[in-house]
Amino acid sequence: MKRATRVGLITSGGDCQGLNAAIRGVGKALFHRVDNIEIYGMFDGYRGLIESDYKFMEPKDFSGILTEGGTILGTSRQRYVPGKDIVDDEGNSVIPQMLNTYNRLNLDCLVIMGGNGTQKSAKLISDAGMNVITLPKTIDNDIWGTDTTFGFQSAVDIATNVIDYLHSTASSHGRIFVVELMGRDAGWLTLQAGIGSGADVILIPEIPYDLNKVADMLIARRKAGRGFSIVACAEGAVSVDDVKLDEEESRRKRENSKHSTVSYEIAARLEQLTGQDTRVTVPGHYQRGGPPCAYDRVLATQFGVAAADLIINKQYGRMVAIQGGQITSIPLADAASKTKFLPVDHPMIQVARDIGISMGD
Repeated sequence: MKRATRVGLITSGGDCQGLNAAIRGVGKALFHRVDNIEIYGMFDGYRGLIESDYKFMEPKDFSGILTEGGTILGTSRQRYVPGKDIVDDEGNSVIPQMLNTYNRLNLDCLVIMGGNGTQKSAKLISDAGMNVITLPKTIDNDIWGTDTTFGFQSAVDIATNVIDYLHSTASSHGRIFVVELMGRDAGWLTLQAGIGSGADVILIPEIPYDLNKVADMLIARRKAGRGFSIVACAEGAVSVDDVKLDEEESRRKRENSKHSTVSYEIAARLEQLTGQDTRVTVPGHYQRGGPPCAYDRVLATQFGVAAADLIINKQYGRMVAIQGGQITSIPLADAASKTKFLPVDHPMIQVARDIGISMGD
């Protein structure tokens, strides 16, 4: 009898919508297309691979999970030394333990689902001699080489919904609301949610903001009879002054700040500059919770099926992607080497400007 093809599944890093749909896509496609297949689900991300904590997955494990948020396998974050190693809390490399589990189970491939950091750590695992295929998931949409990631559209829908609900209370009280959305390095989520919800100001990491200009715009709105305003602010938004600070100066400023996040600092300053009552809303992890939207269910399923194709064809060391509406794959080395920031000349930024949204500059 032909030896079984053995595949390990890992969901690594932060959770997001669509992980279970992707797990389902991989599993169903492999069971449907490969005569002798064994699938092992690693618990809690890389921890399961490090500690040999896994489950043998049967076809029934892939049923009924399409609409579930989170991940049935659990997830965790592992310490990553950029370009060098994956380590435990004492700084010791855990790649040898990963390789030991991989070899002991006689795996043919690992399918690793994760964000930007996961693509980088998966490249190290690949370099250590394990066959790897990755799927791009993150609500930040900042993975290079793919037009979008699963989890992103669900987060956009949630963030848009949050701001939608704030319009009525902001209008009733004549307030400015600063809504802090996820996006430490890239502004894709804040831009799309800001446009989709009718925000008046959108602040993203790629375009340093000048609060004096923002305040002038908000004052002009109020004088024109628009009694409230919505500011959609990415958690990584930075001012024209702060962008000039070096890493040490930025660290000292954060440590000495009386504000817990950038949105509270912005709100306090806007209230001073405009004289208008200002409030902050931080939806936080709410943005990556709950069931995936239909778009992410379909995209994650497509990605899962594409991963099965790569396994069947023994095309390892690649990340599944979507480009121009077509499912494809790119070398993992490329995906791991760059971050997909939002270009300041992106057409959607111009769309925002053309309808009168301030980008803070």
